[in-house]
Amino acid sequence: MAEEKSPLMRDFIGLNTHTVGFKPELYQPVCHLVRDYHPVEWDLGRNTAELPPFPFAKNRVDWSHVYGSWRENGWNIDACLMFETIKQQDWKSVEADARAYGEAFARELGPSGKRKLVDSVEIGNEPGKWSDVNFSRMFRAMAEGVRAGDPKLTIATCNATAGKEGDYDKSVDCVANFPALFDVLTLHTYAQLENWPTWRRSFPEDPKLPHYLQDVEALCRWRDAHAPGKPVWITEFGYDSSTKPAEKSGDFAKWVGVTDEQQAQWLVRSLLVFSAMPVERAYVYYFNDDDKPSLHASSGITRHFQPKPSYYALAHLQRALGEYRFDHVVTDGPGQPRVQEYRHGSDPKKSVWVLWSPTGEGRTFDQTLSNTPGRLAAAQRMPMTDAAATPLTPAASQNRDGSVVAQVTESPLYLFFEKP
Repeated sequence: MAEEKSPLMRDFIGLNTHTVGFKPELYQPVCHLVRDYHPVEWDLGRNTAELPPFPFAKNRVDWSHVYGSWRENGWNIDACLMFETIKQQDWKSVEADARAYGEAFARELGPSGKRKLVDSVEIGNEPGKWSDVNFSRMFRAMAEGVRAGDPKLTIATCNATAGKEGDYDKSVDCVANFPALFDVLTLHTYAQLENWPTWRRSFPEDPKLPHYLQDVEALCRWRDAHAPGKPVWITEFGYDSSTKPAEKSGDFAKWVGVTDEQQAQWLVRSLLVFSAMPVERAYVYYFNDDDKPSLHASSGITRHFQPKPSYYALAHLQRALGEYRFDHVVTDGPGQPRVQEYRHGSDPKKSVWVLWSPTGEGRTFDQTLSNTPGRLAAAQRMPMTDAAATPLTPAASQNRDGSVVAQVTESPLYLFFEKP
């Protein structure tokens, strides 16, 4: 993104949630972008040919109340329209019903309507079990409806892959013939080192990870070749951390989670690494969990709506870098800390270096940093608790020649610089 400016970090970080369970005030310190898993089944029920009485779903959920309460708290809302919550054979007519639904949803809830509640929609979440032909039919029909209902409503794809598709994604080739019907490409990516039975995940920079960053890079390359100028959003990534041991039997008996500390470190580091890639947004999975030791069941940044260390680490990231945008990678060599520079969006005298050990073994060492961009005004370590109650401990000092000696750990260190 050398020619095009990266987004401000406040416009980069998002959070996944689910409808009526979200507490918009609680998560305000973390970000202002929210992605909702919107069950189309709630809206259409058993008769897909009959539209819901918007703003009510057929199950009587009032979207003007749900999304309205979020909007009142300043949230930008991305609704993932999960058409796959209705079985394929239960659609009366895929083309007619999906087009009518998309148009009604956009007209009633989009940015041009009287309610102005939803900023973007995704056509499906993980509809991998739909055939390519039938998915393309669904995507085209619903996207055409959305365009007709509100041309200002941003349309994003489902979880897309530039590689071989599976049960949870669709090949980007399925939408390649409809470039006018999508504005954004999206994907889900997880730092999965092993699949069943352990589901073990690793730190984001781990060279042993087969897909985590590679899948993002592949979709960006496809975008550059086939849909230049369209943004890429990472709409799911995350880590499970539970206080409970694995179940004694069943599919998750050998499940391996991460610690609360690792979840905090690896979520923040993932966002920092993603910000250095040509993507526009990245949404953390998930907002809350009930502390269940299994896949995707302990991914929340809150546990029973009580903040985990990741909540505080992400809130600090927002406070520290919200008004800054990624500029360049300063260092990223073997045995070296990863250092990235961020520059203030409106004050050219201000910049931040963020540095950490891109490892997973609890490494700590001192590093001298040369060619720094100004006077070291402050140093803050990523916190694991409420930063307002726990003062951040500086771990860096500047020499007369401008170089900085910093203690590098696996928790990012933020160095705030100012030019005269």
